[in-house]
Amino acid sequence: MSNLLYLAAVILIISWALGFFVYSAGSLIHLLLVIAIIAVLLRLIGGRAV
Repeated sequence: MSNLLYLAAVILIISWALGFFVYSAGSLIHLLLVIAIIAVLLRLIGGRAV
């Protein structure tokens, strides 16, 4: 399950980066970034960081 969370966070960060440069998704892409950061922080706080 933690691998899936990490994969989702990476996908969201990549999506945010693409949206930031393309300006096509508006404020939704920033919401995705926040979700990705929270997912990474939860993984780090949980002590299962690679």
